[in-house]
Amino acid sequence: EAMGDLLKNTVQWLGAMRTSHASSSVAYRRGEVEATVNATWASTTCEVEDDFGLRVQAMVTDFLILAEDLLPLFGAPEPGDRIAADGKLYEVLSLGGQGHWRWSGPHNVSMRIHAKEVGSA
Repeated sequence: EAMGDLLKNTVQWLGAMRTSHASSSVAYRRGEVEATVNATWASTTCEVEDDFGLRVQAMVTDFLILAEDLLPLFGAPEPGDRIAADGKLYEVLSLGGQGHWRWSGPHNVSMRIHAKEVGSA
């Protein structure tokens, strides 16, 4: 039990350190509601079908956001949510079979949200 608490506390601490040292402010939007949260950039490679029905590798942008920053404001991410970051606008999208977000690491501390660039912020 104590070891589990120690591991959970360590994961939470690492998430906080990543957020405070390796993240940047982004604007998370759903409809008319917008909130500024810290996010760490990442990417996921996935297979998608192109216009000709061929399977191709594609790279999507991921945003790692602490659950405690996002859940109280919006609940779980939804396809169509928007993230304005670094002068660009991203839209949350579902990766076929993988969903549009997943927990990153143990203990449900950080959410890894999949998005695609859709224009300028």
